[in-house]
Amino acid sequence: MEDVLYDLMDWAGIEAIVYSEEDQPQNILGPHITDRGLLIQAYLPTAKLVKVKLKKNGKEYTMTMEENGFYAVLIPNLKKIASYTLLVTYDNDTVMELYDPYSFGQVLTEADLSSFTKGIHYTIYDKLGAHPKDIDGVSGVHFAVWAPNAVRVSVVGDFNAWDGRRHPMKRLKDSGIFELFVPGLTTGELYKYEIKVKGGMVVMKADPYASRAQLRPDTASIVHDLNQFKWSDENWLEVRKRSDYRKSPINIYELHLGSFKKPDAGNGDNREFYNYRELAPIISDYVKEMGYTHVELMPVMEHPFDGSWGYQVTGYYAPTSRYGTPEDFMYFMDYLHNQGIGVILDWVPAHFPRDSFGLANFDGTCLYEHLDPRQGSHPHWGTLIYNYGRPQVSLFLIANALFWIEKYHVDGIRMDAVASMLYLDYGKNHGEWVANKYGGNENLEAMEMLKHLNSVVKKRKDGSLLIAEESTAWPKVTGDLKEDGLGFHMKWNLGWMNDFTGYMKSDPLFRKGRHGELTFSLVYAFSEKFILVLSHDEVVHGKGSMINKMPGTIEHKFANLRVTYGFMMCHPGKKLLFMGQEFAQFSEWDEKKEIDWGLLKEERNASLNLYVKELNRLYKKYPALYAYDFEDRGFEWISCLDADHSIIVFIRKTDKSSDTLLIICNFTPVVYEHFLIGVPFQGKYKEIFNSDYVRFGGQGNVNKRVKQSRHTGADGRKDSLSVVVPPLGISIFTCEETEAAVKKKKMK
Repeated sequence: MEDVLYDLMDWAGIEAIVYSEEDQPQNILGPHITDRGLLIQAYLPTAKLVKVKLKKNGKEYTMTMEENGFYAVLIPNLKKIASYTLLVTYDNDTVMELYDPYSFGQVLTEADLSSFTKGIHYTIYDKLGAHPKDIDGVSGVHFAVWAPNAVRVSVVGDFNAWDGRRHPMKRLKDSGIFELFVPGLTTGELYKYEIKVKGGMVVMKADPYASRAQLRPDTASIVHDLNQFKWSDENWLEVRKRSDYRKSPINIYELHLGSFKKPDAGNGDNREFYNYRELAPIISDYVKEMGYTHVELMPVMEHPFDGSWGYQVTGYYAPTSRYGTPEDFMYFMDYLHNQGIGVILDWVPAHFPRDSFGLANFDGTCLYEHLDPRQGSHPHWGTLIYNYGRPQVSLFLIANALFWIEKYHVDGIRMDAVASMLYLDYGKNHGEWVANKYGGNENLEAMEMLKHLNSVVKKRKDGSLLIAEESTAWPKVTGDLKEDGLGFHMKWNLGWMNDFTGYMKSDPLFRKGRHGELTFSLVYAFSEKFILVLSHDEVVHGKGSMINKMPGTIEHKFANLRVTYGFMMCHPGKKLLFMGQEFAQFSEWDEKKEIDWGLLKEERNASLNLYVKELNRLYKKYPALYAYDFEDRGFEWISCLDADHSIIVFIRKTDKSSDTLLIICNFTPVVYEHFLIGVPFQGKYKEIFNSDYVRFGGQGNVNKRVKQSRHTGADGRKDSLSVVVPPLGISIFTCEETEAAVKKKKMK
């Protein structure tokens, strides 16, 4: 029998297994039908005795060790594959009964491989990565990874002593995917992929599709099952699906989970962070009290360096373990939804870090990045740029955005650094970039990836949003895909942010010379669907907090900040403000400590916090402030040329004249007792909001009584009002049109 067995064995293949260079281990290992019977081969280093036990009748067959650790047995006259286990006695006399990983067939289908290769397998996250499953009644974990240029890929972990010889994975034809079902494993197992690259070097890589990762500084992936959490946010998702974001109030509170609130070390809680579950009510209670509609979380995807704030991602499919498990984050999402709060996630498809365990040089080649550093690296950021022209790479990102929407119910994805994706020469000098095929600087492949993603998300019709942080004047970022737009739902208005903060930082004495910076945004306000942002980017790296951007005495700083937030709230566009700025944190944001909640004990800071709270409530109460954010019919200038007084007057409106709001902003510290302004129609005007209320820290320069317009011309209008204009302030009036004016309109 030994001679027969010897003749049946593929010795070249056995050598490849023993030396860990085989990418088709299923051709050697596992069961194989021969004309002499069933040949079973296994490679089990450190085993000293191995038997095959047939499940059907319990018969045992002792395997022969042909090479160091390589075992084989021929079961004569058995002409079909039979279910069996391996009885393994190791050199420490431990005995284990194992199912043979190589006795299981291919898991991924031909359809999976084809759609992955084409870049259209939008649920590829359910196939690649590590997924607990049962096959033929046997429980285990299916591993799959894309590494087309690898010589060999093995899955390693505590379960096999991190020995890459023990579980080499099966290459699936020319797809570049390796897979292996390892029976007996379950959730919680640590693992990585050991990849032998051309030239013989071996690298250890975390799983690009891992749904959970170790807490830094450890870098292993963790087997996890994402399908166990019981969601209860069905009503929220249904309402979201039916809602029209364009006509809805969207007021976003941007925050960083790790520094919003920290455990109280003074009470003996020395943990570094709160858990997602603990943060859920803390954040929800505050956000509801303040009247925000959404929170936006700085990246929660796994990242190794706290100081990157999450913008250098290594685990795109794993919420960071800093704050708990995937189920903990699902609880966070579910809780906020049940409290009526939407959640937007920051997402980073523009670049990735060079960490050796991550995507960089993944299979020994530039797989996810471009080979040419002029295309594949950011010289200033020290990171790598995705090769968007490779379908499998674009799919990695497209499927990832869909993953967070599908698996975690996120309401929106805010895409970081879109400009760096669109321009081939972004942040680069002459000679550091490569033009596209037409000789231009547009990244055609990135454009196509963005359009592809936006089209797929919009086809879902589930109310989820894609938001671009795009810092240039690239046309049609939120334009219709059918009209050659990129198809985003909304875009951050960074032009407004730069102009307006520059204006507000200037001394009021000189603002009249910069009046255009105040009004210019209304020239292009409806060219895109904008979100006005005062984000974390504006309060770091020496830029100063919002309160410290403001000029003048401490009283003037607070008044300036009140008019800043008031003008922002009344300007067309959805809104976003970074945490701590709503109560005038003086210091720049620092991710290592929580924001300065103690300032709320100070009268000035508490008054500003109250001001923002009431401003937020006003915003949600009056449709004129949000219903036509993206259409010019929702805005009308009354006065935009009064640079000498640094006063602007405008109206926000809907199709109902009764919804009209009259807004006056004064950007100087001068009070005007009888300031004449034009009004849109004859009627009664009632001041409903004034930033100079004493309870907000102001001086009380308000309009206490309802005012009747006069048939006296002003600002090119037939009718006017004489009003008190507060210093460094904003006042807002409701408008009730007279019956005579209404009848006159109807006659026309």
